[in-house]
Amino acid sequence: MPHTKETSLPTAEQLDMERRRLRYKRRYNRTLRSTVAILIVVAALAVLAATLWMPVLRVYGSSMAPTLHNGEILVSVKTKDFSSGDIIAFYHGNKLLIKRYIAGPSDYVNIDEDGAVSVNGTLLDEPYLAEKAYGEADIEFPYQVPDQRYFVMGDNRSVSIDSRSSIVGCIAEDQIVGKVVFRVWPLSAFGPLR
Repeated sequence: MPHTKETSLPTAEQLDMERRRLRYKRRYNRTLRSTVAILIVVAALAVLAATLWMPVLRVYGSSMAPTLHNGEILVSVKTKDFSSGDIIAFYHGNKLLIKRYIAGPSDYVNIDEDGAVSVNGTLLDEPYLAEKAYGEADIEFPYQVPDQRYFVMGDNRSVSIDSRSSIVGCIAEDQIVGKVVFRVWPLSAFGPLR
């Protein structure tokens, strides 16, 4: 007698379970694809925003101590509207520097031997300094800021190389990245900058 292979047909319950499994798999794949697409769009928008409007910066060095410290991460806002005392970021050569805006085009800056800074004859109130210092200056004071240039100084005046030195000098408007407004790291110092 020849041997016959028996094939059993799936039951209605098995077919229903298979249909539900396939439907779930399709729904899962669709959800996964849409989630990945949303994450890619959000990441692209975050990169675009960070590049165009709110660059994220990292502090290197101690020229802005005690206000900013090495390794801190900051957010800046692209703007050209600065007041004396604002912290700005700018390019110098291929480096990104962070200093404090002191004076603008045509202003007269004077620094006495004790490190007290005055702009257009008015002494600046600088509560952000730990100590005043004349620092590394190879320009003659009183100094008039050239047109379309900005005079900047670090908060750690004794070690900061800034507009007092011809190495950095006054910065041009097209070098400016923006005004530093917020500290995001470390979390213990999270918050707006003043």
